[in-house]
Amino acid sequence: MPDRLVVLYRGNRPPATALIERLADTVYATEEELPYLLPGADALLAWVTITPAVREAWPDNPEKAPRWVHASSAGVDSLLFPALVEDPGVILTNARGVYDQPTAEYVLGLILALAKDFPGTWEHQQRREWRPRPSDNITGRTALVWGTGPIGRAIARLLDAAGMRVRGAGRTARTDDPDFGTVHGPATLRPALTEADYVVLAAPLTKDTRGMVDASVLAAMKPGARLINVGRGGLVDEEALVDHLAAGRLAGAALDVFGQEPLPAGSPLWDMPGVMISPHTAGETTSEREALIEVFLDNLTRHIEGRPLRNVVDKRRGYVVEETYSV
Repeated sequence: MPDRLVVLYRGNRPPATALIERLADTVYATEEELPYLLPGADALLAWVTITPAVREAWPDNPEKAPRWVHASSAGVDSLLFPALVEDPGVILTNARGVYDQPTAEYVLGLILALAKDFPGTWEHQQRREWRPRPSDNITGRTALVWGTGPIGRAIARLLDAAGMRVRGAGRTARTDDPDFGTVHGPATLRPALTEADYVVLAAPLTKDTRGMVDASVLAAMKPGARLINVGRGGLVDEEALVDHLAAGRLAGAALDVFGQEPLPAGSPLWDMPGVMISPHTAGETTSEREALIEVFLDNLTRHIEGRPLRNVVDKRRGYVVEETYSV
């Protein structure tokens, strides 16, 4: 049993607290309380992850730092600070698997909303305007899913089922991928961008992916294409995106994540035609909290019993590479 488990939360504590407390000596910390409660802890459940609180509270003395940190999210970029990454004794795990299907459904919904102009239909309804107009098909359209991890694969499978032509983009090119068929690497990315009607970003935010969609990538995209980002805001140069949208090179975008969250009220993205904005909710569902705690409880039990943990993050790469890791 961990000597002490610290649960970082904001607002509401996670479900199943009674079960957690039976398994571990548990204390709960807000972001303000974390610097006082984290030193000396054996494990940390980061129930909230989009925060600098863990980095700011991390003990200077490595002997006082927790040996295991579990993130209740798929993305762990906020936890990849040097003191945690460079300490080989700290294991980092995440909630891989929880968000795959919900995010895929959200992406399909966004593509349909953009193609069928559901926002425009809603505006016309609000004004009581009867305005018939044609819409785009998605069957036969090409989607390039940039990010071939579990979330990207779930997106690929659902878009394929909807009749779209799906291709992938990742670190390594291949032509026999079970979900994407063709995966484009850096050498063939530009030609792939010229063919894609929808470019879907589902990559983690790492030192290699930060700012990967810059002005040159946007310029290489097919005129009239649409960009969808359900990965991380830092993947995109937002100023360049605004410029390309304003110039009419892109037909629109659906953005769920941003470099600064909440998105500032003064951002031009709020009012741009063809742009849909959502508040980082692509993977959220009414059953999300229960699914997240189920993953953590499984790992907590494994930790107590000395068995391999699930969803261990390669801290150098910033995402899960292997399924398990021996404690």
